[in-house]
Amino acid sequence: MQKVGFVVTPGYSTMGFAVITAFEVANLMASEPVYELHLLSEHGGKVQTSAGFDVMTESMADTQYDLLLFGATMEQASPTTIHFVRQAAAYARRVAAACLGTFLLAEAGLLEGRRATTHWMYARDLQQRFPGISVEEDKIFICDGPYWTSAGMTAAIDLALALIEDDLGADIARTIARKLVLYHRRAGGQSQFSSLLELEPKSDRIQKVMTYARAHLENALSVEELAAVANLSPRQFSRSFQAETGQSPARAIEHLRLESARMLLETSARSIDEVARQTGFGERDRMRRAFLRAYGQPPQVIRRQARGDEELQA
Repeated sequence: MQKVGFVVTPGYSTMGFAVITAFEVANLMASEPVYELHLLSEHGGKVQTSAGFDVMTESMADTQYDLLLFGATMEQASPTTIHFVRQAAAYARRVAAACLGTFLLAEAGLLEGRRATTHWMYARDLQQRFPGISVEEDKIFICDGPYWTSAGMTAAIDLALALIEDDLGADIARTIARKLVLYHRRAGGQSQFSSLLELEPKSDRIQKVMTYARAHLENALSVEELAAVANLSPRQFSRSFQAETGQSPARAIEHLRLESARMLLETSARSIDEVARQTGFGERDRMRRAFLRAYGQPPQVIRRQARGDEELQA
């Protein structure tokens, strides 16, 4: 039985409770419970969440935990909580933080000289306040030694699945993900950003084009092909697309190709040549140039970094 403590503070984001579900399902699937779950706070008793309702908690204590997980809150942590976080490394095998919870680990000094991530909106603030941390804002989650950090709250579910995989293996984590109607899990090195979300086309017509493009990246996806999907002339389409997304069709398609190619490099065993063909770059040199423009690194380095994250979690 592994003892898991979820530490909440006043104003704790209710979305964070979704993380507990992954461990709950792991227990339901096992012949006997694997995880002993505890909801902790500074003084115990009732703690008010960000939604305004209270949850009952146990008092934080120097008890042995296999995992301590700190959630997101917009409120300043008390000195007692910071002290508890600082002491956590002495008696917990793993310490994790989701979203803004990373700031708690940083304030306690646990992340000094280490890699970490948080929600992309707050990543630069984290880096400015704690220059000794290597903040990687475009990551879903990061494992550096015993410390695990994740991006926004939904990314904490990916983090939980990775922790469970670390304990019970990939097959169990994959089954839990299916029961939760999720992907197996996104790789830690995968981008927090989605090109479709970033573009935010306003009309169904342009949204339909983007959905079509993402499903047919191996095609040339010329302006003529995309305009036909939108039922517009090429000139009308280019003008409408630019007005709605702020980008040219060619630039938007390249972003989609890059996003898909990076995901395949990080999560599959396909060769770089295969990835280039499947995502419409055609040849690896063209994909390499696009990666250098977008990420400042070639595909080989992106893949190596992703596999390095996986090896750290193994």
